[in-house]
Amino acid sequence: MTLSWANQTMIVEFVLRGFSSILQLNISLFIMFFIFYILTVSGNILIVLLVLCNHALHTPMYFFLVNLSFLEVCYTSNIVPKMLLIIIADQKTISVVGCLAQFYFFGSLAATECLLLAVMSYDRYLAICQPLRYPILMTGSLCLRLATGSWFCCFLLTAITMVLLCRQTFCGPNEIDHFFCDFTPLIHLSCMDTSLTETIAFATSSAVTLVPFLLITISYSCILIAILRIPSGTGRRKAFSTCSSHLTVVTVFYGTLIATYLVPSADSSQHLRKGFSLLYTILTPMFNPVIYSLRNRDIHEALKKCLGKKPGFLI
Repeated sequence: MTLSWANQTMIVEFVLRGFSSILQLNISLFIMFFIFYILTVSGNILIVLLVLCNHALHTPMYFFLVNLSFLEVCYTSNIVPKMLLIIIADQKTISVVGCLAQFYFFGSLAATECLLLAVMSYDRYLAICQPLRYPILMTGSLCLRLATGSWFCCFLLTAITMVLLCRQTFCGPNEIDHFFCDFTPLIHLSCMDTSLTETIAFATSSAVTLVPFLLITISYSCILIAILRIPSGTGRRKAFSTCSSHLTVVTVFYGTLIATYLVPSADSSQHLRKGFSLLYTILTPMFNPVIYSLRNRDIHEALKKCLGKKPGFLI
């Protein structure tokens, strides 16, 4: 579908190719991704409900975990339902407005996750390195400001790129070789000068990914030094256990994110790029609740309480 504008053919919808190169696996892919999506949503919602319903979990660490879990539900729900339609119903078209909206929420939520992970690392730094001052420093009002600031700043920064993208004219071709609307495939379809848009996008994305990563690195460097100074092995293990889940999530999230965007842009590597994209859009959000609850005694106790069981031996 096209419209005539300024002697050019302006695109009003895109075609998401998704996994069209492996059509024979459509049913298998649909079932697998649908199960992953259900597990992701149910697992993260369960974390949110457990924290909200148990007063013992009303602490800064779990407050930020609720924010992260809610974000993961929004993050996957922005991408996966449309991807499932592409796979099973062959509804590959998406309007330009819908595509830009999907990119906006994807970029904003991904950036917010980076900031939330940095905030959570700061919380662990205070808890381990300054335990006596922790209740005074990490107050409820500070937690609320940190979380609200993370959401607001990232949605605002992504809006700058979004405004510049909306000013672009897309005049063909209209195919996006991906399963969602990412920045790079979109910008390649523009028939206008994109240098300013790409520069601004690079600056804002660097600010919301590299700066939080630097803060996380500094926080965990201080945490590691503090843990190594603990004289007893039991004390060191206990201190490390309080931040091991978060460190695992940070490693997986940033590892897949970096791997995806460091892959060369050549056509031969597009399948690899899609594979890495699946990791941070589907698998990472699904595993986050597992990582945070697998060896978390507080979560186990809260779950048993909700199920009406007495706390006992934890496997």
